[in-house]
Amino acid sequence: MRIAPDQRLSRLTTIGAGGPAAAFAQPESLAELEEALRWATERDMPVVAVGLGSNLLAADAGIDALVVRLAGDLATVEIDGDLLRAGGGATNAVCLHRARSAGLGGLEFACAIPGTAGGGVRMNAGAYGSDWAAILQRALVVSADGSGWRTPNELGLSYRHSELAPGQVVARVEYRLSPRPIDEIKSDVADLVARRKATQPTNKRTFGSVFKNPPGELGAGRMLESCGLKGYRIGGAVISPRHANFIENAGEATSADCLALMAEARRRAREQYGVELEHEVVLLGVEGSRTEGA
Repeated sequence: MRIAPDQRLSRLTTIGAGGPAAAFAQPESLAELEEALRWATERDMPVVAVGLGSNLLAADAGIDALVVRLAGDLATVEIDGDLLRAGGGATNAVCLHRARSAGLGGLEFACAIPGTAGGGVRMNAGAYGSDWAAILQRALVVSADGSGWRTPNELGLSYRHSELAPGQVVARVEYRLSPRPIDEIKSDVADLVARRKATQPTNKRTFGSVFKNPPGELGAGRMLESCGLKGYRIGGAVISPRHANFIENAGEATSADCLALMAEARRRAREQYGVELEHEVVLLGVEGSRTEGA
């Protein structure tokens, strides 16, 4: 199990910002993952699991943590009847492709989520009226204290949230899907992809949605748009001209630039609507935030 020092998080996140992690490992089996977690525990070092890095914003100064990215056996996908088994590092795109080929529906919404099975569990990712809680049968959670399978109820899944603690890594996932004609799956996925491309900056470097939608009919994007924030820029980061709940790396953006935009967005939403927006993106190493994976 090779553990490398000083891995830059700008290379591991979709926004392309963030300083170095103290250590980095790519475990390819449960044994290697457990070894990496023991290594971190012996050094009293936090653990952060990073999938495709699509929901993360890491401090420019870096983080004093072991970053793990699951690979090998922990990123495989297999079908067993109407059950899809995936490693925590398996991408949503591969899971959806395998499900479609097997004529299994239920994962179509995941075409809008550029992440991994494990990351989806951690944040109960969702889009277009569905989420992980709707399809998840159980997940294998590994920590330095041991491992065990957990159901959605035991994971405490709610809107963009789970009860997983920092240092707990989702190593395997099982989805319960339903038989569906392949042509219907393809048609729905094509429609969802077209809708996403029409409304979101899919060809830009972002970390996905910035804020959770607040209660009520007005979503975070429309709220921030009405606050006049589309195209608002600080440094190398800009609030997307296409969708105001996205921040784009417009060229050499720093995490500090992104955080400044987030602070301005929250200020305007508070002043104009009396709403305290809650960030959906996971903040790593940022003052006042927890160090956790995604």
